Amino acid sequence: MECDRCGGDAVMHAAYSGAHLCERHFRESVEKRVRRRIRRDDLVPGDASPEDPETWVIGLSGGKDSVVLTQILHDTFAEDPRIELVGLTIHEGIEGYRDESVAACLELADDLGIRHELASYEEEFGIRMDDVVEDDPENMAACAYCGVFRRDLLSRYAAELEADLLLTGHNLDDEAQTALMNFLEGDLGQIAKHFDASLGPLSERNEQDEFVPRAKPLRDVPEKEVALYAHLADLPAHITECPHASEAYRGEIQQLLYDLEENHPGTRHSILSGYEELAAMVADQYGDDGDESRELRECAECGATTTREICRKCSLLESLEAV
Repeated sequence: MECDRCGGDAVMHAAYSGAHLCERHFRESVEKRVRRRIRRDDLVPGDASPEDPETWVIGLSGGKDSVVLTQILHDTFAEDPRIELVGLTIHEGIEGYRDESVAACLELADDLGIRHELASYEEEFGIRMDDVVEDDPENMAACAYCGVFRRDLLSRYAAELEADLLLTGHNLDDEAQTALMNFLEGDLGQIAKHFDASLGPLSERNEQDEFVPRAKPLRDVPEKEVALYAHLADLPAHITECPHASEAYRGEIQQLLYDLEENHPGTRHSILSGYEELAAMVADQYGDDGDESRELRECAECGATTTREICRKCSLLESLEAV
């Protein structure tokens, strides 16, 4: 195959667009999509200045997605004094697996010369995911526990670091899967919450002072293209599945989307585009209705912002302590 732009050897073919690209033009294509998303979502405010730079905290796990996102953001803003990047890594307490990915994070942060922070479940909550999986008082998948604890630490540390934005490496496949799951489950509350948290232009979101706004600049890039970019750029990504990964339903949705994309290229893009439009309407409707279940209050245990009397994190920790 020849590259459509220069005639060189192509390294990839995107069925959804028909494009054949060589290494240089492929990498440029990924970078262009990330930067376009940054512009579309108004992530860089018009009043940003070197005197009062924006602090962007990146959820840096060491996996391909977060590593690629960090590299592209660094390349984009390395010479821009208005933006300061900070990598934030969460150690869940998974023997072997997370130790290797933390090493990848440290290597990347050192290579790029950006600030890096490390938090752990053990230091913050007194737990390790290896033990949580063994005890499992709620009879849930490991990912359900881990997701709650990780979100809490990302949000808390972002606030403590006085972040203006919290960025995560969710790619197109991740977002299309989440969109389809929320729709199939009829979960309008989650759709509204998803939109408020990280979809659409930052200037048009329902911003609330209690939360650091989130962004997902990789969400237009398919997972396989993120992996290829990491490989071609020789980035220190730790590409190994978590030993406790067990999201069976998401796995089914993932396979369904693989099959649909194979037979109907562009399906993921269409799902995400339609979902963003639908989510905006749902979020607007929920806001107009003043749904009491979404009213924010302080957790009686830790003071975190929540819609419950006791936040989900604290209720899970109480269950674990009772084992």
